[in-house]
Amino acid sequence: MDMRLPEVCVDACLIVKLIIHEPDSAQADALFSWWQMHGTKLIVPVFCAVEIDSVLRRRATLTALDERLTQAQADAAFEAAQAIPLKALEIPGQRRRGWELANEFNLPTVYDSHYLALAELRNCDFWTSDAKLYRLVKDRLPYVHLLSEFACR
Repeated sequence: MDMRLPEVCVDACLIVKLIIHEPDSAQADALFSWWQMHGTKLIVPVFCAVEIDSVLRRRATLTALDERLTQAQADAAFEAAQAIPLKALEIPGQRRRGWELANEFNLPTVYDSHYLALAELRNCDFWTSDAKLYRLVKDRLPYVHLLSEFACR
C-alpha cells in the first residue's frame, strides 16, 4: 500500500482516538504524525465534526465509569478536536454513492457509507478504527484500511 498520497479520508472513530485515551490511541497518534510529516491532507464528510461532538457528549453523560469523561475532559477533547486540520467536503455524487454503498453492504445508516463514498470519489485511501466496518468491506473496497495496518514506527 502506498501511503504517500496527497490526501486520506479518516472517520470520526479514528479522530476520537487522538483526543480521548483509548487502547490504540498511541497507534492513531503515530499514524496521524506520519501523515503530518509527509504533508498528507485529511478529508472528512461535512457531518464529521457533529459526529465527533456527539461521541464526546455521549461519553460525558455515561454512567459507566470506565468509559465516562468528566465535563472538563470532554471540554478539553472538544478543543483538541477543533485543532485537528480536517478538510470537510461535500462533493457531487457523494450522497448518491453513499446511498448505493449503504445498500450494497446492507448498512443500517449512511454515516459510514458517506466516508466510503468520499474516499472513493476522491480516489484516496480511507482509514478507520472500526474493525466491524473494515471486515464488512475490505474484500471489495481495497482503499479501506484499518488502524492496526499501520505499524508504530
